[in-house]
Amino acid sequence: MSIPRNGYRGFESLRLRHLPVRSHPQRTGNGLKLLSIFQPAVRGGPLAFAQIRDYHVGSDVGRTDMAGKLTALGVAKLKNPGMYGDGGGLWLQVTGAGGKSWIFRYTLRGKSREMGLGSAGTFTLAEARDKALTCRKLCYEGIDPIEMRRGQRQEAAIEAAKAITFCTCAEGYIEAHKAGWRNDKHAAQWTATLATYAYPVFGDLPVQAVDTGLVLKALQAIWTSKPETATRVRGRIESVLDWAATQGYRRGENPARWKGHLANLLPKRSKVRKVEHHAALPFKDVPAFLKKVGEQPGLAAKLMAFTILTAARTGEALGARWSEIDLEAGVWTVPAERMKAGAEHRVPLSPGAVGVLAELQGLDDTFVFPGGRRGKPLSNMAMLVLLRRMKREDLTVHGFRSSFRDWASETTDFPSEVVEMALAHTVESKVERAYRRGDLFEKRRELMAAWASWCAAIDVRSS
Repeated sequence: MSIPRNGYRGFESLRLRHLPVRSHPQRTGNGLKLLSIFQPAVRGGPLAFAQIRDYHVGSDVGRTDMAGKLTALGVAKLKNPGMYGDGGGLWLQVTGAGGKSWIFRYTLRGKSREMGLGSAGTFTLAEARDKALTCRKLCYEGIDPIEMRRGQRQEAAIEAAKAITFCTCAEGYIEAHKAGWRNDKHAAQWTATLATYAYPVFGDLPVQAVDTGLVLKALQAIWTSKPETATRVRGRIESVLDWAATQGYRRGENPARWKGHLANLLPKRSKVRKVEHHAALPFKDVPAFLKKVGEQPGLAAKLMAFTILTAARTGEALGARWSEIDLEAGVWTVPAERMKAGAEHRVPLSPGAVGVLAELQGLDDTFVFPGGRRGKPLSNMAMLVLLRRMKREDLTVHGFRSSFRDWASETTDFPSEVVEMALAHTVESKVERAYRRGDLFEKRRELMAAWASWCAAIDVRSS
């Protein structure tokens, strides 16, 4: 038997006036009002729908709208494409491809809408009726069920975003954009600058938690000493936070925005340049500087070259002893008592650094850089005197560690934890702490060899 045009066997057509009467609210056990079950009308007239608080359920699409019209067996057997009503605004949509889904139709405040309730293959008729009942209750209370669901999804997304860290978002941003960048090194530089300056402050925090105070904390340490790098870092933080907002991982203003925000809190880069003291030499200028150092006579020039090539602290280099040096293995082991962090530190020696040391063998049995007084190393003023002689009072020896760090973060793809360990810095983030199980010595050997290659484009060992 074929299914009549009204969609159901055993029901009269619209011309026989099976019409719903005006419904009235019922009070349920929880106190909420809901739409009553549709019943056949006893009088003729145009097709009517229940109306409470300016909302309707159902739709005049050529089919009746009587509760309980569908059956589970009937739903399973329906094949012809169309809309099949169950009453109370619940409809079964059958597509030409055989797909079946539940639809809730309603009109709220004069606006007709359709809301998907899921696949008929996933939700049974009884479950679909429960969903429709929930929607009718919301409509009665003047709440749009579609907007309600959208809001719930947004809240769920925000809740889920609490587990999304800034570091994760940065990785997502880089992955999304690296195909459009000029080369892989650019992506590595992005990662390196953020890992060096942003991650230690808020890399492990939820991206939603990144605020103006945290951004300032990351930038203020380098804003006046490294304005070019700081400007680049700020822009990258801003881009990552914009990406996170677009992904729905954070709400609100971007705390790294310059115009109208950080511009009120930090000096302009152009003004910073005017007052900068240039304590650290730009890494691009280090090779030329080392060439001039190599032209200077005396032991202080050798000490300066060794300090720069090893990125060591002044005190560590000044106090270097031959007992700490293994020239054959290319390792300098600084004991814990001479380290700022109080832990033994192994320094991989590049060929350039080994070359400097080879020239100094035989000068003293104890100290690599012996002073004028027997049993004492060079004075800590020796390299400062050298800088004055070279008319470079604008520089500090310690600043060359910053030059090394900038070079590593901006021109190489070495991970930040390798760079920090090369500088004998305490590793703070969760990821970096994991590396403390080892000292990444071989990785650091590669790093220091690359640094020496950068610096030793010019032979610094001649005097």
